[in-house]
Amino acid sequence: MLGWLSGIAIIVTGATWLLHGILLKDLARDFLGERLKREADHAIEQVQKDHIATPIVLDSASRGFQAFHHLYVLRLGSDISSSDPRWVKALDFLLDDTSDDLVEVRDGEQHLLVYRRSFSLEEERGVLLVGEDFSQVEAGLHELHWWVAAIAAVLLLLLVLLNILAVNRGLIPLSRLRGQLGELRTGDRERLSLDVPSELDSLVIQLNRFMDEIDSRLQRSRDSVANLSHALKTPLAAVTQVLRGTRPIDDTRRQKLVQRLEEIHAQLDAELRRSRIAGPNAGRMSDLHRDCTRLIEMFRGLYPNINFTMRLPEESEKRVPIESQDFSEMLGIVLDNAGKWAGSEVDCRVVLDDFLRITVEDDGPGVAADDLPRLGQRGRRLDESHPGYGLGLSILGQLMTRYAGKVRFEPSALGGLCVRMEVPIKESTD
Repeated sequence: MLGWLSGIAIIVTGATWLLHGILLKDLARDFLGERLKREADHAIEQVQKDHIATPIVLDSASRGFQAFHHLYVLRLGSDISSSDPRWVKALDFLLDDTSDDLVEVRDGEQHLLVYRRSFSLEEERGVLLVGEDFSQVEAGLHELHWWVAAIAAVLLLLLVLLNILAVNRGLIPLSRLRGQLGELRTGDRERLSLDVPSELDSLVIQLNRFMDEIDSRLQRSRDSVANLSHALKTPLAAVTQVLRGTRPIDDTRRQKLVQRLEEIHAQLDAELRRSRIAGPNAGRMSDLHRDCTRLIEMFRGLYPNINFTMRLPEESEKRVPIESQDFSEMLGIVLDNAGKWAGSEVDCRVVLDDFLRITVEDDGPGVAADDLPRLGQRGRRLDESHPGYGLGLSILGQLMTRYAGKVRFEPSALGGLCVRMEVPIKESTD
């Protein structure tokens, strides 16, 4: 990358240097041309003031021109005079044109810059050529141009070296970060801790969050295995004992076996649902309109006698930072619970601001005020008249914890239970 950038810098510097040479030459040409024009105007003014003294003026001018590497050629009528006779032949072709102009003329190795000025003197047409040897100026410009090239090359080299030093110094934190990532992989380190530039702070924070998420998922997996081991040990032992025994299995014992197996199935289902919780750092989004509509249609099919209503915000097409499966689990648990207990109506409202606010109410028998705090406790059922194992609201509580949300249970205006969920959808900037 640095080699590529250095190559571009060399090309740009070279193009700038070439352009500098062209512009410098044009600037010098314009400057000298303007000076020659003023000298021609001054000489003609002197000639027009005193026509008799013209030879004296030109002779004086001739010595000045020779001293400062200038030349002149004057034609007045049919008379021609010059600072040096050899210029008459070299510049004769310029005397035939009467337009005022700055002309470049090459005479052997000499490069002349000549200004032509036409004038009138006592009804006679005159042309004055004032010139300068531009080759000496070019030699100076050429030397200056190469000095600029040398200085630019030195500065470019210093700039490249400074960039290399700056980039290498800037990459030192990344090199340390790579080393710490290697230590994380080998288990020698648990978290990243770097004194890094502010530009890398967010990278280190995100990596640490990613590792926290991995640890959290690992811990959930271990907890699920431990929970399953503890919860299934007793019913499995009971089922095994019955199957290994010699006593005949009558209807009563068979019913107990079926109940034990259903409990095992419920535990497996609950732990699998817990293990599928992705959490807020999964990088997945939920579509409110799509997911809410799909769930409502599903529960209308499961509970055809219940009228499910859903009120979504105007911006329901917006996606929220909750993993789609987690959102379906979150809302599905509450809707399923409401559908089981409702008499005829379940109302769901969704509000979207800095929080995703979901309210689900039913017109069922409700829950006594003293029992509301116990809702959501793992494995606790307040009524045995409906099938279930009291695990759904416990999973809902875990979902709320993972998303830093809150769930509240309170009496509903419809007569049953009201469940209010709030999940922050704007990440804190702390």
